[in-house]
Amino acid sequence: MKARVQKGLVYAAALLTFAVLLFLIGYILWSGVPHLKASLFALEYNSDNVSMFPAIVTTLEMTLLALAMAVPFGLFTAIYLNEYAARGNRLVALIRVTAETLSGIPSIVYGLFGMLFFVTRLHWGYSLLAGAMTLAIMILPLVMRTAEEALMAVPDSFREASFGLGAGRLRTVFRIVLPSAMPGILSGVILSIGRIVGETAALIFTAGTMAQIPGLLQSGRTLAIHMYVLSGEGLHMNEAYATAVVLLAVVLLMNTLSALIARRITKK
Repeated sequence: MKARVQKGLVYAAALLTFAVLLFLIGYILWSGVPHLKASLFALEYNSDNVSMFPAIVTTLEMTLLALAMAVPFGLFTAIYLNEYAARGNRLVALIRVTAETLSGIPSIVYGLFGMLFFVTRLHWGYSLLAGAMTLAIMILPLVMRTAEEALMAVPDSFREASFGLGAGRLRTVFRIVLPSAMPGILSGVILSIGRIVGETAALIFTAGTMAQIPGLLQSGRTLAIHMYVLSGEGLHMNEAYATAVVLLAVVLLMNTLSALIARRITKK
């Protein structure tokens, strides 16, 4: 009887979660799809067309730049912690505690840090580079911890077999361990993409809100900021709902591509 009740609670929780998710997606599509129009995808933004095309390009640039800076550092740090550092090392424990602490800091704190350091101290101004650096620091603990967990999940027998065949530690890590852990590592990258694309607080203080396709040291707004600005003005709510639909589509597209890459790597 107890097992049936627990099983029923599990199914009820899963059903409720799925229903809430389905409702949110349905509400976004119902509110935004009717307001999608060609003028929203004009190459340049103005007060008449309220184009989101510059925001789409800025979102892609911001995501790729932040991942390019955060993923290598996070991955190599995870490799050191799991493959090279001695078991029970106090430095390793300190790094893990620090990473977990940084993961819980509100994004607006990262935004204030980025504004004080990158925007003001380094004189980068409100720019794509300042925003990407801030986001890279923000997602670095997430990338590092998920990569470390993925590496820990690889059985030690894989490493022992590689060592037994005469392979060194470096070759074992890059030829045996990393390919086996790649699906878990890409899961962390997918979570990081979601956080980057949906971020507003940190980017308002670092990247600014200019509606243009920015260079490295120019201000720009992502889709999330574009939607926030439109809804805050209260004059373009229909366009804000349409932006939410595009933002949802961009996130789904990025996650799908990452999942396909992970599946292909796993098959190999």
